[in-house]
Amino acid sequence: MDEETREPQETLVYAPPSVETYMALRAAAGMHSRSAAGAARGLPNSLFAVQIQRAGETIAMGRVVGDGGCFYQVVDIAVHPVHQGRGLGKRIMGEIRAFILREAPENAFVSLLADGEAHRLYAQFDFVPTAPHAIGMAWYPKPAPT
Repeated sequence: MDEETREPQETLVYAPPSVETYMALRAAAGMHSRSAAGAARGLPNSLFAVQIQRAGETIAMGRVVGDGGCFYQVVDIAVHPVHQGRGLGKRIMGEIRAFILREAPENAFVSLLADGEAHRLYAQFDFVPTAPHAIGMAWYPKPAPT
């Protein structure tokens, strides 16, 4: 196969995406929007971030946020719909799992919120529902206008 017909390689990038890429990939993946100001503040504060890029374009991402000691939360697992069903979510979660196993102290609490059928992916990485012992709750102090 010559250079012209070769498929672009997918590469891992261990850094948060740009605000623009973050917003676009969340939207493409059907996730709730976040403000650009919030993304600009939050992305640099990631404990860990990984992207999968193809031909320089981010097609999948995931992050870990938290205090770096007691609490870790897996967030922003997104795969562009054109590239779904190819194991990219598993690849992102594998990188996140490796980070947590390498960095988290004993008895750290690792959590996530599973939207829709995403719980099937997360179960493959040993995440289990916490109910009835604990129930995930959320509060949006300044909801986005509808």
